[in-house]
Amino acid sequence: MAFRRRNKSYPFFSQEFLIQNHADIVFSLVIFILIGLMFEATAKTAILFIQPQYNVTTQSAEGEVTLYHYGWKDCATILFYFFIAIILHAVVQEYLLDKVNRRLHLSKSKNTKFNESGQLCVFHLVSSVWSFYILITEGYLLHPSSLWENYPHVHLRFQVKFFYLTQLAYWLHALPELYFQKVRKEEISRQLQYICLYLMHISAAYLLNLSRVGLVLLFFQYVSELGFHIARLLYFTDENHQKMFDLWAISFVFTRMATLTLMFLSVGFGLARAENQGLDLEMGNFNTVLIRMTVLLLVCLTQSWLLWKFIRFQLRRWREFRHEQAVRKKAAAKQSLRPLKRDSLGHHENGVLKAENGASPRTKKLKSP
Repeated sequence: MAFRRRNKSYPFFSQEFLIQNHADIVFSLVIFILIGLMFEATAKTAILFIQPQYNVTTQSAEGEVTLYHYGWKDCATILFYFFIAIILHAVVQEYLLDKVNRRLHLSKSKNTKFNESGQLCVFHLVSSVWSFYILITEGYLLHPSSLWENYPHVHLRFQVKFFYLTQLAYWLHALPELYFQKVRKEEISRQLQYICLYLMHISAAYLLNLSRVGLVLLFFQYVSELGFHIARLLYFTDENHQKMFDLWAISFVFTRMATLTLMFLSVGFGLARAENQGLDLEMGNFNTVLIRMTVLLLVCLTQSWLLWKFIRFQLRRWREFRHEQAVRKKAAAKQSLRPLKRDSLGHHENGVLKAENGASPRTKKLKSP
């Protein structure tokens, strides 16, 4: 199974060989793990990579319900879906983005940003729909108090735990993709910033048993980022498409306000009034003043930093817009003040064409047909 066209062959174990064939190498590892399910001796080990672990069966009004909690074995599951994310990344790049790039003929810098927005647009679309489905089925949107009631939320349903594991796997896979996609050095620091922020916030929500609040915040964030990357894709196809950036600006400000409001409501007030105060690692309870203040400080700093970047981005757009308007006005003024060209034979006076020396020009004879 080849994901990229081979225009040139490279020696084995070379850097270019690894970059060109990384998806095929990872695909072979996935097949190797799946083959392990076919044999009884290796099935128990292979299932660690594929299926979420630490399941507990409890009785409820609906009957027996299987719930999950986290543990060190989740690292194996994250590793497997880390490989799956690399394969899906290569599929989207080869069969969708590369075909569009050949038609647009973008520059190298724009091509890198187009590929980044294309990959993130697909991911944000899938993740926003998936998280919204979980929020509806779990009833978190209809009952906001459930976000902090009965904390700690140690036991998770399958879809919630699987969502968090795949989120961690995707953002971890984005780190080696910076090398595989040959991202420019100027872009690496910017991409590393948001990749590390996603990993830090998702890991904190998962490990501190704030999965319900984190799920709502991820939904808001992914919807906002989806609008930005759609706007950027439209801008690369046609630079006259600017209105989507205005819509994204509104959603961005709303997301920042909703994030801060929800965090102060759930962590600052909801958990502060809970009865089970204190640190208990066995029960998964992290409801202490220090941890709550640390979480709120982390979220506030992140939102402030995002708002600062947003303001700078809007100011840069405003300056570029004003510069373009000034250039257009100067061009229009030059065209209006441009003098009329005088006739090469002379000038008109009282309706009669006069030569430069004052004599009337000689009339031209018409050739006979």
